[in-house]
Amino acid sequence: MTQPITPDLVYKLIGVGDPYLSPDGRRLAFVKSWVDRDAMEPRSQVQMMELAGGEAVPFTQGNRDGGPQFSPDGQTLALLRRDSKDKPQVWLMNAAGGEAWQLTHASAGVTEYVWAPDSGSIAFISDVDPDQPPPDHNPQKDPRVKVARRIRYRVDTIGWRGDAHRHLFVIGAGGGDARQVTDGDWDDAYPVWSPDGTRIAFTSGRRDDRDIWGAFLSEAYVVAAAGGDAQLWSGGLYSVGALAWSPDGNRLVAAASDIMEGNVGFQGWLFVLEPGKSPHRLTDDSIRPVVGGPPLLPLARLKWAGDNRILFMADRHGESFLCSVPAEGGDVQRISGGGIQMATVAFDASAENACVLYASPSSAGDIQWIDIAVGVTRQLTGYNRAYFQEHPPAQLQKSSISRGGLEIECRVWVPPDFDESRKYPMILEIHGGPNAAFYDAFTPIHQVLATAGYIVLAVNPRGSSTYGGDFTMAVLGDWGGQDYLDIMAAVDEMSSRPYVDASRLGIHGYSYGGFMASWTIGHTGRFKAALVGAPCINLSSMYGTSDIGVGFGERQWGGTRKDNLDVYYAHSPLTYAPNVSTPVLLMHGEADVRCPIEQSEQYFVALKRLGKDVEFVRFPNCSHLFIRMGHPKMREEYLSRMLAWFNQRL
Repeated sequence: MTQPITPDLVYKLIGVGDPYLSPDGRRLAFVKSWVDRDAMEPRSQVQMMELAGGEAVPFTQGNRDGGPQFSPDGQTLALLRRDSKDKPQVWLMNAAGGEAWQLTHASAGVTEYVWAPDSGSIAFISDVDPDQPPPDHNPQKDPRVKVARRIRYRVDTIGWRGDAHRHLFVIGAGGGDARQVTDGDWDDAYPVWSPDGTRIAFTSGRRDDRDIWGAFLSEAYVVAAAGGDAQLWSGGLYSVGALAWSPDGNRLVAAASDIMEGNVGFQGWLFVLEPGKSPHRLTDDSIRPVVGGPPLLPLARLKWAGDNRILFMADRHGESFLCSVPAEGGDVQRISGGGIQMATVAFDASAENACVLYASPSSAGDIQWIDIAVGVTRQLTGYNRAYFQEHPPAQLQKSSISRGGLEIECRVWVPPDFDESRKYPMILEIHGGPNAAFYDAFTPIHQVLATAGYIVLAVNPRGSSTYGGDFTMAVLGDWGGQDYLDIMAAVDEMSSRPYVDASRLGIHGYSYGGFMASWTIGHTGRFKAALVGAPCINLSSMYGTSDIGVGFGERQWGGTRKDNLDVYYAHSPLTYAPNVSTPVLLMHGEADVRCPIEQSEQYFVALKRLGKDVEFVRFPNCSHLFIRMGHPKMREEYLSRMLAWFNQRL
């Protein structure tokens, strides 16, 4: 007998990630990850697979190995492994197998690295912290104060930054001391070697207003591998997220945005960069290049192939594709994809083969091989097949509504044994961002709820990404406005269906979704239960307490707090707390600095003082991203309390 997908999927599902192809395209290195339930700790090891029909076999024996990369000559495999101080470092081993040895000894660890074309050096990114305590520092005997001198002094999940900045280093593959290549009070990232190995392209936020806008503005620079002044290549662009060199080393292709108020992660385009020339845009609004975001999200690679095509991943309407476009401009070709969400891609040296990490409605994460010439695909992994045979996933249905001249796409997740002749309670799910999106992909929250007998409505209202720049930007300065009306129009349409019990509606959202959930129950009493996760409740206080309150807030909320205090007040769910009649469960990580827990504290006190039905659950040592990458017990707890809350009230 089959069973629903329950919150303990945190321990049952096996993850895969970091695919990397050997230069000849014959072997695949990737990472297999799982939770050791006895130790209650994550585990990961590098696996190796012969693509001509072989099975994946363990290649490393570490507890938390990741980030494998073959050297360009195919002889060496590099990987990230933690040292005795729990800092990730680059380790090397023979690609045929053997023992790994530690190459880097960066005091702050390594966040990214890349091989030089001759396999003789590695460029990497590491923190440079002028206030870093000595190695033998004992905080119990010698506690130290922390001094903030800039707005961006901390980052959610990463923690305290102070005056630390990430910079570019180079080290020989034979070992020795690393050479620091860049310096300054800014962060450098995403290094890419030129084909001749003499230069390194990278992204950096060096503008004079960098402390205000932070990661939302970045540029492409090129520096000599031996060091020196970096040259700006991306003049006219405001946000750069990924880079690749042309085969002749004279140009770069960048996934970037030329809109000041935008961000390449929300809606970007491909541009060709050449010194002394304006960026040349290659793609239009019909797709959004995938960029990723190390060190928290995998980097989405670009490939400039020898036939002058640029290969890249792109999203459209909540689906992902592997695409190509001529470097001189022309139509975008979709090579493979659709009905899935791609996270990262690896190419072989000749750009004949690719491997993508993807999720689908029936897969929590797998690796797929793609023959680039003809688009033929083959699934390479399937560690969770047995689990999904015993726990069938929810079924995905898709539809759209028209509102205000826009098509609003909806994803509806129904139980595996869905029967239109029955009545089901429905839960409205609202994504974060606001410039995120729901995809054709496995999401634990959706699966736990839908396989427990709920219909889950997941709407991509205006403001969602992957629907073009204008659609994405339509939410700026209008949180709780047209986006709210889009969502409620979708609720109206679903509630008219005979199998939806409109008297049993629930609502859940996290981050911006938490904002919208609390906003919604302050404007309607239709919902019988609400779960508000890590919300934005009071825009005025969030402006001064969030790690992105200034750079993000001024763009999203219509300007500074000083100049728009009335607007901040009018668009804060806290303002409408007296109207709430829905029982509310607040859940929030205590170490959240993206949407600080004081947001939920304010809402809890306001609702409680007004005599409302409210409960507040605090998750210790948990950042904003804990429901995806936090302690497994805390992730399970979030899902369990969510399910129990809705079961009790719906």
